[in-house]
Amino acid sequence: MKRDAAAEPAPPTAPGAAGPGSRDGAERGARRDDRWLDALMNVAFLTLLCGALLRFLINHPDSPRLPWVIGLSAALAVLQLAGPRLTPRAGRTGARRAELLRFGLSVGCWVVVVLLAPSFAWCAVPLIYTGLRALPERGALALVAVLTTLVVYAEWQLRTGVDPNLFLLPPTVAALATGVFLYMRRQADRLRALVDDLIRTRRELAATERREGTLAERQRLSMEIHDTLAQGLSSQQMLLQAAERTWDSDPATARGHVRTAESIAERSLAEARRFVHDLAPADLAEGGGLAQALRALAGRESDGALRVRVMVDGAPAAPLPARVQSELLRIAQGALANVREHAAASLATITLTHLGDQVLLDVADDGRGFPAAELPASAPGPAPGPAPAATVPGAGPRHRGHGIAAMRARAGRLGGVLTVESTPGEGTVVSAAIPLERT
Repeated sequence: MKRDAAAEPAPPTAPGAAGPGSRDGAERGARRDDRWLDALMNVAFLTLLCGALLRFLINHPDSPRLPWVIGLSAALAVLQLAGPRLTPRAGRTGARRAELLRFGLSVGCWVVVVLLAPSFAWCAVPLIYTGLRALPERGALALVAVLTTLVVYAEWQLRTGVDPNLFLLPPTVAALATGVFLYMRRQADRLRALVDDLIRTRRELAATERREGTLAERQRLSMEIHDTLAQGLSSQQMLLQAAERTWDSDPATARGHVRTAESIAERSLAEARRFVHDLAPADLAEGGGLAQALRALAGRESDGALRVRVMVDGAPAAPLPARVQSELLRIAQGALANVREHAAASLATITLTHLGDQVLLDVADDGRGFPAAELPASAPGPAPGPAPAATVPGAGPRHRGHGIAAMRARAGRLGGVLTVESTPGEGTVVSAAIPLERT
């Protein structure tokens, strides 16, 4: 059925946290950021490498170490630029091994060139960040300590005088950069674990909401069937029993009962087909709004024993929501079913009142009424499960149903209230007040 599928809530999704599409987008964004950082490291490393090589060429143009320095500089540049090209087709294990091998060769070449030319010391900064990203935490800390020691040694070789910053500045900068990097990585790991937990929780919540939606839909369907098909079958049973009792003594009256039962069966069939279509009340599906649907209901319920009339007070400022019209029509059907079966009334009046911010529906009859003690306890709001059985007003102790409770649940789902006022011998009034702002 169309509305069954719509009533079951879909799994909630949050941007970047819930669905597979958002996770794929996050992974693509992470890969894009990695490529951007790799490019930045390459540019920084090559810039420092070129600057150190130019300084060595300017200050030591005739040094016998010049060929070695130039060769090692070229090797460092090739290793740095060849990094992304070493592992495009390798598996995850092969890619990591190739990356670690490349990085190890880069560090080895840098150590040799620093020992030959201390000007290359500050090329260690990109190497430190690469090591922090590629190595486990303990290995990365050991590498940072070794590289920082070599930087201090290189700065000492280039000194022009005694300067305490030669021993304090490189370790301080290295410790600060390493601490910030490790802190950010741990925070990222915690955030990733939190996001995974949130995704799992949202999936569990979606499953719970689907179960609750299924239970709520079952309750709604039980009330729909009670207020339409069950009441129609009950009316047909009463009419056929009356026809059987008068079949021999008054055939004309008996045939009238049979014709009335036939019309009720026809209407019940229309309701059943409407259930299959979208569970909307057949009267509302025909157009004309709630007032016209109530008049059609009154025409069907009126006969020689009971006359039903409809009164409309005021006009709605805007068309009533379809849900409000449907629930009010069902409330009126349930109330008239109780009138016909239990009240022994001759006149019932349906009054629809529009008050701007709310709509009122009153169903009053001039039947026998009932004591207030027989009224089921008030239960405003939608019931969490199928409506409990309650003594139907005006019926004996053997007659039980949940018509009043179902009507209260319908009004409660719209944020309204349903009240029942009755006095023995003076009839009954069922009133439903629905606030339009909430609905």
